[in-house]
Amino acid sequence: MSTEARPERASVRLSPRTIVLYAIGSLGTGGYATLPGLVLTYFLTDNLGVAALAAGLIVTAAKIWDVLIDPLIGAASDRQLARTGSRRGFMVTGALALPLFFALTFAVPPSWGPVAGAISVLLAFLATATAFSLFQVPYVALPAELTADYDERTRLLGWRVVVLTAAILLFGAGGPALRNAGDDPVLGYLLMGIASGVVIGIGMLIASRTATIAARRTVAAPAAAIADSTWRDQYMSGFRALKRSQPFRALLGTFVLQALATGTMLAGAQYVATWVLRSEDAVTFVFVALVGPALLATPVWTVIARRIGKERAFAMASVLFTAAAATLVFAVWVPGAWIYASVAVAGIAYAGLQSLPMAMLPDVISHDERTSGPGQAGTFTGIWTAGETVGFALGATAVSLTLAATGYISTVAGATVEQPEAAITGIVLSFSILPAVLMAASLLTLRHYRLRRADIEAVGTSDA
Repeated sequence: MSTEARPERASVRLSPRTIVLYAIGSLGTGGYATLPGLVLTYFLTDNLGVAALAAGLIVTAAKIWDVLIDPLIGAASDRQLARTGSRRGFMVTGALALPLFFALTFAVPPSWGPVAGAISVLLAFLATATAFSLFQVPYVALPAELTADYDERTRLLGWRVVVLTAAILLFGAGGPALRNAGDDPVLGYLLMGIASGVVIGIGMLIASRTATIAARRTVAAPAAAIADSTWRDQYMSGFRALKRSQPFRALLGTFVLQALATGTMLAGAQYVATWVLRSEDAVTFVFVALVGPALLATPVWTVIARRIGKERAFAMASVLFTAAAATLVFAVWVPGAWIYASVAVAGIAYAGLQSLPMAMLPDVISHDERTSGPGQAGTFTGIWTAGETVGFALGATAVSLTLAATGYISTVAGATVEQPEAAITGIVLSFSILPAVLMAASLLTLRHYRLRRADIEAVGTSDA
């Protein structure tokens, strides 16, 4: 392959402006990942009266739609880059469309009844998911195009996770606070949906400017080299990337299992607050316990990764999260405020689980370019985003199945019920043992990730 065919990426230190612009995008990703995962199932079961199993299927159906469209958006983003020199068009479209559909997701009143309410939420959430994917898939592709430097990618993604964890706190604590600001839960959910959607959209719109910066640093592949004629070709490009890149398979498998683990924990948090800690508002304190330590720990994980390598630091964070989640099982017998301490330890690990794999993905893309050529970052991130979506979707599904199996009683806003002891036990298990087992399984796939600093620096040298 000729030198001219390779992307020309600066290996110099990224400017603070570039890092800030990129990191602000996590207001969007953090808000979208956190708030629906935290309250949407609960909104369906405890506000609209939808059965727990049906609520889980609604969330899962929307995520399946994500999985179907993400590889297509990734391939289309690569074509847009080749045609226009930038991925920004899709990102702006998603940023402008998401606020409306996000608000509509939580605008359904209980008076419509469970069936009409469930259908309305499903359609609105499908549109929200589409808008988010238009932004997220090209957004995740940008670090591979912004710099070829191994440590600069860790620095870039580290600051992104600082904003991400702050966004989790903002939406995880602020969203339920807006919902509970008045006496009317219907208006509360509507206010939450409107305010949160606007903030998410603004963050996404600001971050889209990073695509222009990346375009100045990358010489895209010719359009004819990557243009796919049919949707089948676009899906196949993703499967070809999986087949030829062993590091990508290992990293993606690890990330999907961990998304499933954290998605399960996230979907169960509101139920733990309401039925184990006996306060619906306690979910705010759960998120403060999770995100506060994560904000402080992210720079530490960056330092650790510089010293021992990203893959070893990633393994350390995974082990720590597994141990912290496992201790939460004692809430079955001894519920209490000590839960916050275990969640705080999980928060320290969570910072590494977010920043390190995202910093490893650009390394995988660069490594693949050495043999397959540039211009396919969107193909990788389309598959990556689909995998993340599967993990979080199945997390919510796992919680809903556990609730259904243990006799959880759904209700409408304003009604009071008492849950059976088996249902409360199921809530705790879905918040503790299940995430711990999934995280432990992810360590087995991580063992097969073989890229090291020397491999990436060799790629960066050849690209220079």
